Amino acid sequence: MTRLNKLPLDQWDVDLRKLSDADNGSPFEQIMGGVMANAPGMAKVLLKLAGEFFAATHLPRRLIELVRLRVAFHNQCRSCMAVRYHDGAADGVDEALVCQLASPDEAPDLTDAERAALRFADRMATDHLSIDDAAVADLRAHFTEAEVVELGMNVAAFVGYGRLSMALDMVDELPERFRSPAGALVTPWNADGEDDSVAVGVPPGAR
Repeated sequence: MTRLNKLPLDQWDVDLRKLSDADNGSPFEQIMGGVMANAPGMAKVLLKLAGEFFAATHLPRRLIELVRLRVAFHNQCRSCMAVRYHDGAADGVDEALVCQLASPDEAPDLTDAERAALRFADRMATDHLSIDDAAVADLRAHFTEAEVVELGMNVAAFVGYGRLSMALDMVDELPERFRSPAGALVTPWNADGEDDSVAVGVPPGAR
């Protein structure tokens, strides 16, 4: 159960309701909004930031979605693992590919660039102090310096907000598999082969 009180929709800040599309049952409202609405000023900034990230990056949507889901696994962020963005799906991220995130370096359908990005994301999420010259050189073999910076900024956002989401246990509205008790390992890929993810459009604030 979510560890903080969820603010009823009729008590939300009016601008936050509009920005998040909460009145139309957006995934933000269903999964995170009730908690975040307790701090509407910061929640609006977060939504706008997510939208700006979405609009500004030059990296492929497929790459961003793969990295996001891999970081979500390390964070054990259930809401992050449950969500699938339409733009990622349109760029080739289907559930068969998501399953390959279990072992990225051995995944036949990932590119060398994607594997390098996922290695970096793994270390950022689990052991950032181990990132050294060789780790950055691994990225520079596939990405420009601007792209490395963009990748790092996206990963940093995924790590930080995913950990907050999991710390507050915002799982009440998720599909059953993602509501497993804390301590039980959950994955963004379903071993049963069923797609129980939550499809969403662009991040709130990007419209």
